[in-house]
Amino acid sequence: MEKPSEKSWKKQPWFWSSAVASVILRLVLIVYFPNTLNFSSRPEVSTPLTSLRRLAEGYWLKQSSMSPYAGSMYHGSPLLLSILGPLTIDRGEGKSNHLLCGLAFVIADFITAILIRAIGQLLQVADIKSLKSLGATTHLNVSENFPSGDIAALVYLWNPLTIITCLGYSTSPIENLVTVLSIYGACMRLVPLAAFGWVIASHLSLYPVILVIPLVLLVGSGLDTPPRKLFPYIDDDQIQNKKSLNRIIFSWRRVFLFFLWASIWAFYVLILCGISLKDYSSLGEMFKRTYGFILSVEDLSPNIGVLWYFFAEVFDFFRNFFLMVFHINILFMVLPLAIRLHHRPCFLAFVYIAISSILKSYPSVGDSALYLGLLGLFVNALADMQFSFFLFSGYLGTLLLSPVMHNLWIWRGTGNANFYYATAMAYACFQIILVVESVSSMLNHDRALKKVSFCVNKFE
Repeated sequence: MEKPSEKSWKKQPWFWSSAVASVILRLVLIVYFPNTLNFSSRPEVSTPLTSLRRLAEGYWLKQSSMSPYAGSMYHGSPLLLSILGPLTIDRGEGKSNHLLCGLAFVIADFITAILIRAIGQLLQVADIKSLKSLGATTHLNVSENFPSGDIAALVYLWNPLTIITCLGYSTSPIENLVTVLSIYGACMRLVPLAAFGWVIASHLSLYPVILVIPLVLLVGSGLDTPPRKLFPYIDDDQIQNKKSLNRIIFSWRRVFLFFLWASIWAFYVLILCGISLKDYSSLGEMFKRTYGFILSVEDLSPNIGVLWYFFAEVFDFFRNFFLMVFHINILFMVLPLAIRLHHRPCFLAFVYIAISSILKSYPSVGDSALYLGLLGLFVNALADMQFSFFLFSGYLGTLLLSPVMHNLWIWRGTGNANFYYATAMAYACFQIILVVESVSSMLNHDRALKKVSFCVNKFE
């Protein structure tokens, strides 16, 4: 696979200064404003699965020779408990060492941004190569394309949602890191790395398991390319380019290796979890308290999702039915999207992440920060996307109204749950519109390529 040249690496010197500035901003806010900007109690930021307070409670139980899943506080991975738990120990004055936790999340955000940038560079090189093979570079000014990798990385780093998640001491940056790591490994066709990221991401939050389809497509056939149906328009004079474009054939061997490595990493993770819980609990309790907790939606505390209010109002007799409906709703979209977007697996991964962020049991703004960063990877293909300003205003408005409505409901008593849930419903609607419009714009971009390719090869 062709790698980005050194020239393209140095093309945007402002990237590193902007990235370092975002890191410095995070550190300044964490060090000098630990109490003023404490978002750890916000339901939009911390969920029962990502809250550092709950993780600290689980680690305290483990240190007290009890199961970390005793009670109803901790519902995360025992491996995450072993890694981040020591950072939550009190320093002697009743204060936990949040500085080290914040530093860990800042580093995770920075590494995630670097991986997103690398994915963008690979995608841009593959896109230019595909356009040259189709003979469309003369009609589509490729030189005016924006550096999508730099834009996506900076969107992720400077996104207020990402910064708030970091300041809120949520474990979402760790989950985002391993998710992007799996996509990066698949883009590079590094099978062990892709399998490792996918297994860890699925272990931490379950929903990334649906990313197996775009990861298999990336590992098997490579990066995003125009649809295969464009290639018949290439005439005999361009047969050499056609052969070079079709050189990447779907590799079932790599797919087999991917599942083999995934099985190895999953077995290794289970062994480590068993060792971590040996004296306190069992793997059965871990599955019940983590994946069972996610699927059963036991905690109905308010969040920016759409499930908590619904299951607080639904009759118990219908609860299991609607649980199946909501969870299967995600699976219903997997296969049709895979069939329609199989030629763009990276974009397919973005769509899957966005859909799971909308319909998951305990969503947070950290989930939105990830797919908004990945959206920047396709800034050139989605340049003509409609309703961009409307979506930006909608995201901004709902995210500003959410804490206001929560305050009116919980603290002032002048509102009720309907106020807060209305903002959650509006937020979900704007996310759905974003997904629909981005998919529509990508398909329109492919149709435009088809038209240009036909015209070029007809008149040349």
